[in-house]
Amino acid sequence: MKDLPIAADASQAPNSYAMRVPTRLGALDVEVTGAGHDTILWSSMFVDRTSWDRLVPLLPGRRLILVDGPGLGRSDALRARTSVATAAVAARDLLTALRAGGVIGQEPPAWVGNAFGGHVGFELAVEAGVLSSFVAISAPPEPIPVALRRQIGMLRPLLWLAGPVGPVRTAIVSAMVTDSAANDPDLRALVEASLVRPTRRSLALALDSFILDRADVTGHLPRITVPALYLAGDDRGDWDPADAARAAAATPKAHMVTISNARTLLPLEQPQAVAAALQAFWADVES
Repeated sequence: MKDLPIAADASQAPNSYAMRVPTRLGALDVEVTGAGHDTILWSSMFVDRTSWDRLVPLLPGRRLILVDGPGLGRSDALRARTSVATAAVAARDLLTALRAGGVIGQEPPAWVGNAFGGHVGFELAVEAGVLSSFVAISAPPEPIPVALRRQIGMLRPLLWLAGPVGPVRTAIVSAMVTDSAANDPDLRALVEASLVRPTRRSLALALDSFILDRADVTGHLPRITVPALYLAGDDRGDWDPADAARAAAATPKAHMVTISNARTLLPLEQPQAVAAALQAFWADVES
């Protein structure tokens, strides 16, 4: 694909600005903030780049590129069912455009992906020269378990018909954060605000494409040769610390860190612990 034009919001401060970057899955809404080593932060399913708000101030010395995934947040709505692999192609479109527009440099950026963002990162990290390092947060490389698929299948028709309301909203919040975090009114309001930004149809298509249809990429792990870090919360059943440790053992240059009192949105629930793990990992990589 040719270099893509970037539409930037010049009203933002020089070191923090928003832009829309066309890709083959529609324009992605992106925020750029800070200066230093180029680092992509790709958000989880159901939320958008505001889910990094508590972590960003703890990562000085980096140019952070915060991305709303396809069909989520303020990015263009999905028009059809797609796949994580195609989202990774859109991510490559994004990197090409950012580099052509001078937003990032010629060197490969670091990648930090939360859940969905980690799944996209698994696809990119196997390609030489695309990333300098890879962090997957609460991102199991296996497909969703049968029991969870059954649960989602029961709520999916309501999401299509009415959007993230009532039991659907409750189930999503419960899957994303621990019960104690859900009782934090500011944190809960941030997650719920993210849920209503996409259209109902786009959110449902994203659920089908990036969760229900998620492929098994455990075969990718031995092919990831960049330094990698896997962060697992201690309260997520389908990717607990033992699962993450097995994934790290299968990845040549990976290790894992457990983040306590967290489920899926680790950067939102435990930003200090996540920042400490990231800083230690990057210091190791850059040394």
